[in-house]
Amino acid sequence: MAEPAFKATGVRIGRRLRSLTRAGQVRISDGRLEVLTSYGTESASAPVQALRAPRPWYAPDGRALADLNGNRYLLTLGDHDPAPGQPGPPAARRFIEAVRRAAGRGA
Repeated sequence: MAEPAFKATGVRIGRRLRSLTRAGQVRISDGRLEVLTSYGTESASAPVQALRAPRPWYAPDGRALADLNGNRYLLTLGDHDPAPGQPGPPAARRFIEAVRRAAGRGA
């Protein structure tokens, strides 16, 4: 398996008004987006071409939406990129850019 194009850990993942996990993972690898629970089991996945990932206008900077297979997930990533060597999820902006690059829609 190739190195992921994007990987974030410590991501809060919600669906509708329900929180699925506070320490999930999001990974883009081989043209697919995978949303994983804190235990590493797959919650959802889809090809990035079928994915919509806008930044919601009503939410703070650290959040992004991911529409996967008819379900909308709210991903709470970091407000800013962590310092080199420091733990923490990357900024939501980097996630949205990685989705666009993987789908061939430019950055």
